Amino acid sequence: MSNGIVSITLKVPVGTITDIRYGGGENLLDDELGEEERGRWNVVWNNPDAEKARIFDTLSGTDYEIIMQNENQVEVSFTSEWSYGSNRVPLKVDKRFVMLRGSSGFYSYAVFEKSKDWPAFTLQVARMEFKLNKNKFQYMAISDERQRFMPTAEDRLTGQQLDYPEAVLLTNPSNPAFDGEVDDKYFYSSETKDNKVHGWATRDAEIGFWMITPSNEFKTGGPFKQELSSHVGPTVLSVFISPHYSGKKLALDFDSEESWKKVLGPVFIYLNSDFTGTADHSNLWNDAKIMMKTEEAEWPYSFPLSSDFVKSESRGAISGRLLIHDWAVHDYPVPAPSAYVGLAAAGIAETWQHENKGFQYWTQTDSSGSFVLENVVPGSYNLYAFVPGILGDYKHSSETGFTLWEIGVPDRSAAEFFIPNPHPKYKIHQYASAKRNSSNHRFRQYGLWSRYAALYPERDLVFRIGKDDYTKDWFFAQVTRDMGNGAFQGTTWSIVFDLQNVKADSKYTLQVAIASANGAIFQVGVNSNTPLFSTGVMGRDNAVARHGIHGLYHFFSIGIPGSLLVDGENTIFLTQANAHGPFNEIMYDYVRLETPLF
Repeated sequence: MSNGIVSITLKVPVGTITDIRYGGGENLLDDELGEEERGRWNVVWNNPDAEKARIFDTLSGTDYEIIMQNENQVEVSFTSEWSYGSNRVPLKVDKRFVMLRGSSGFYSYAVFEKSKDWPAFTLQVARMEFKLNKNKFQYMAISDERQRFMPTAEDRLTGQQLDYPEAVLLTNPSNPAFDGEVDDKYFYSSETKDNKVHGWATRDAEIGFWMITPSNEFKTGGPFKQELSSHVGPTVLSVFISPHYSGKKLALDFDSEESWKKVLGPVFIYLNSDFTGTADHSNLWNDAKIMMKTEEAEWPYSFPLSSDFVKSESRGAISGRLLIHDWAVHDYPVPAPSAYVGLAAAGIAETWQHENKGFQYWTQTDSSGSFVLENVVPGSYNLYAFVPGILGDYKHSSETGFTLWEIGVPDRSAAEFFIPNPHPKYKIHQYASAKRNSSNHRFRQYGLWSRYAALYPERDLVFRIGKDDYTKDWFFAQVTRDMGNGAFQGTTWSIVFDLQNVKADSKYTLQVAIASANGAIFQVGVNSNTPLFSTGVMGRDNAVARHGIHGLYHFFSIGIPGSLLVDGENTIFLTQANAHGPFNEIMYDYVRLETPLF
């Protein structure tokens, strides 16, 4: 396929991309790899009847068809279909590649379909990936703040693996500036709402290779789902489905009686150039951002020829205005500016963050609380909403009384709490300039979980209401304590506060919003370590290990009998009791104690 600007070579009938050229130059993909490894779709799935837990499938096509070929558009289809006795993922897959006249790139999308009576299975990951020419692409950009020259795949091979395979201490890198730095692909994860354009540029800043996502309707888990983007390889990803930062709740479980179909994409692979000789990577990056805005404005695209892609004339819209009534502040409802409002599959509060088989649509309200959700694929949805800084959401009102004290900000993140520097043996992960080394990304460092024991070597965290500052005195994650010799211990944090005129015959309420949990058992005690409240094992976010500051959100409203409180000093104990390793953890979003209304 070629339009005179970009040309790509597709392997028939497999449907992998073996060669991408820009302006007649050399192959931008890594031609040292096999032809089926350079540019491809792939999935990871589980067969409940097989011994192997995770199966990698490259979705190799068995048939192909040129759907359209004229001076304005070329669209090619590569299809495969599960059959009885096959060891492939039980799906019918139609991979599409589209090139338009005058376009500096190409598009790709896929239709996944499971038929009724096909075997039960779990789809864990679905993605598109590119392995770029490692001799050319050495500068990576994820956002305005996160962009830099990168170590190489060979640097990882000569380094020291740390607590898990993805994390490698660079000990003999080709560029001495990287010596002592940790490389880990999870440093470069982004929330779905922000993961709109990312990619690589050549060292001389002459050519850029970018993944542009014009819509997130086909992604899973909502706007705050965190996902991989680009990383050392050089690798460029578009991840549509994964359990990253969420665990198995975002894997797609299918039973044998279930039928399902979904269109993933299109995404746009954009190539650009700057031959002015300035070697300024920001020129390529800024141009890629402009193109991203252009592609967003064109959504939903008019050109895809699959009948399963719903065009604009068949889509709907919803508009409204969100008001909140905080009776402790106002006697009447007031507009909710900058609130997140979304459509997702029907369910109770917060189920949208687990939703994975359908489409989602999200926006933010304006200053008057007004919102519009456009280009909605026909279906059955619930309306969800939440306001940063306000506990609760449109489906669940949380306030039961007057606030006695609070810790943190209810924004579904632990970013406001104390985040330490990494151990001195690990170099602080730097970006391209001091200006870009924002405190917003302090948590994107290796080994921060180990700093808790260094800060609290003998006694767990104690936070005194009215004296301590949660930005300095509340560690961002309640992790386990390493006791040595492979043994770990749960931790108990104490919140100490004064209370007068206790209403012994009334119920107080502890509101606890959790930003992340990983194999955690959360317990609450009041003036005693004996649990008043306890969860089972919850969460598989693994956010601490993957340098995240949140995972899936949990909310607990815990009643406290007034008889457990005393006039004077009281202590609430928060325990994370599970301790199988360094990564059992809880990240708190917000903690609040409320007094009874009357």
